[in-house]
Amino acid sequence: MRLSSPLDHIKGVGQKTAEQLALAGLHTAGDLLDFLPYRLEDYSTTIPIAEIEPGKATIKAHCEKVTTRMVRRGMKVTSAVLVDDSGKLQAVWFNQPYREVQLKGGQDFYFSGTFDFKYNRYQLTNPTVEAVKDVQVQTDRLLPLYRQVKGLKTQIVRKVISELRPLMTMLPETLPENIVRQEKLYSRSEAMIGIHMPETPEQAARARERFAFEEIFQLLLAAQLNKDANNKLKSYVIPFEQETVKTFVAGLPFHLTNAQRRAAWEILQDFEQGSPMNRLLQGDVGSGKTIVAGLAARQAASHGYQSAIMAPTEILAVQHAETLADLLEPFGVRVGLLTGSVKGQARKTLYAQIENNEVDVVVGTHALIQGKVRFKNLGFVVIDEQHRFGVAQRQQLLAKSEKMPHLLAMTATPIPRSLALTLYGELEVSILNELPAGRKPIDTKLWSPNNREKLYKDIEAQLAAGRQAYVICSLIDDNPDNEIKSVEAEYKKLNTMIFKHRKIGLLHGKMKPDEKEAVMQSFARGETNILVSTTVVEVGVNVPNATVMMIENADRFGLSQLHQLRGRVGRGEHQSYCYLVMSDSSAPSQRLREIEKSTDGFHLAEVDLELRGPGEVYGKAQHGALNLQVAKLSDTKLIHRAQKWAKWFVETDQDLLYYKELAAQIEKYQRLTTLN
Repeated sequence: MRLSSPLDHIKGVGQKTAEQLALAGLHTAGDLLDFLPYRLEDYSTTIPIAEIEPGKATIKAHCEKVTTRMVRRGMKVTSAVLVDDSGKLQAVWFNQPYREVQLKGGQDFYFSGTFDFKYNRYQLTNPTVEAVKDVQVQTDRLLPLYRQVKGLKTQIVRKVISELRPLMTMLPETLPENIVRQEKLYSRSEAMIGIHMPETPEQAARARERFAFEEIFQLLLAAQLNKDANNKLKSYVIPFEQETVKTFVAGLPFHLTNAQRRAAWEILQDFEQGSPMNRLLQGDVGSGKTIVAGLAARQAASHGYQSAIMAPTEILAVQHAETLADLLEPFGVRVGLLTGSVKGQARKTLYAQIENNEVDVVVGTHALIQGKVRFKNLGFVVIDEQHRFGVAQRQQLLAKSEKMPHLLAMTATPIPRSLALTLYGELEVSILNELPAGRKPIDTKLWSPNNREKLYKDIEAQLAAGRQAYVICSLIDDNPDNEIKSVEAEYKKLNTMIFKHRKIGLLHGKMKPDEKEAVMQSFARGETNILVSTTVVEVGVNVPNATVMMIENADRFGLSQLHQLRGRVGRGEHQSYCYLVMSDSSAPSQRLREIEKSTDGFHLAEVDLELRGPGEVYGKAQHGALNLQVAKLSDTKLIHRAQKWAKWFVETDQDLLYYKELAAQIEKYQRLTTLN
């Protein structure tokens, strides 16, 4: 048996099992070994039902009665009465209707889950279930649980993997030997046995430590190699001109914050190095990133270099273009705007101006990466909300220059330190953690849906004072059509009943760009009192007169996204309010209490990373491609250990080709994380 052996060569794997495994993307023995369990269930200690207390519990019982009912569209609840010699208790599973068939027949099972008070009674919620007859063959009854990809059952994976134990003992090492030795890690063979067939919890923990270290090490090494390669490239030298910068800053109608000064200085120093800048400017909502980018573009223009600024939406691109035109045109710096709405002769004229260096700063959407856009002398590229663009799109824009241009990636999603080290490890990071003077903290409150009447009165008071309000509707599920239904229903309710005396606008992602633009402009001009919208307003809409942000079903959003939405208000002189309306009247989670207490985006991003994982902060598509099975990107201690060795690997010029498996993984991560 080899790692490359097809799974149907393994004893006991027939055609049907092989097909099930293939559906889950598992084709070879190596694929199956690398399909690591997400959790270990310990069935070695059970307690009688009569002695159960709130918290994590494991019982051995049989099912007396089980039923499944549909409580709402897309939600089935399976309820069971579990019995042992000491008593009975209720267990509940959500969207696991197959439990009904599994539990019938009177045999004994192990049930392991959280016993707590829900829906006016104590119950075991979503417990794992294992037939006692299947568990007794396992040593000490420690059972790994595998993700149910395409309906693949944990029991099937366990059974097939048990046949691969001889192969596990002969696995080649994938990490340099001195890392394994000095970090006191399990060898790859020991780790593989310890994670799939643990005999003790300690063995399983050490196996997981080894795999987590390896995953983080691979990410960090990929970032280090990218950084190293980037530093060897040649870029444009843009010398620092004190007078140019001084005049620009003196012309601003406000004082720069210390954080803005620091970030601008770091960028201007990078311009002088001769290798391409690769910097991430992260700043909380409203911290003034565009001003910093504008100052850098002014310096580039004074040396004859063009700047391209790419934003994810037309609304944001228009806003950036207006801000930058106000800042730069008094100094003779020419600003152009290229979006899908620029058509016909105007578009052709702009193409010619860009090619002839008659425009110094071009702001645009994805339109900037089209083949017809040719720059004469592109020296500086800014990508705003960079996690909204794919790697290929970023590369297409950078490729429009003869040398590698200087790159500034900007994000209003504060990135936790651990994520900055791993996923953005090849970037230098500048942080804007101060708000401009005069901004008042936004008053944030959680609301039960039962108190809507009082909430609408509070909103009406703001509207009567001449202010404006946003009402945001959540995506009910992954179907964009349902999102539109949800926002249209809210619009209809407010328009025909609660605020029928007010002018209300409607905005969602499926509208045409010119329709969206018209709705936003109407709101920005103050002609619309309330804007009912999906999360398309999350980024970059600036209406200083808007003082109310009401978010429906707030518990369905991540903290980082709620913080982004909250940042649409509080942008003017008036006190602003953010109302987070829950889906039901149950007590809000600790997670949501955090956003009520804190306006610090960096703190909230750390909480989100801990509770919801990197998808919330990094972007779900990119996070999905990471395929981290064991490592947590919030584990800063492990990251620091791995970071030391990634630096050692690069600085001592280790040969990656010597480690074939490691090399393949590093190459994948280099493509995924690189901005160049």
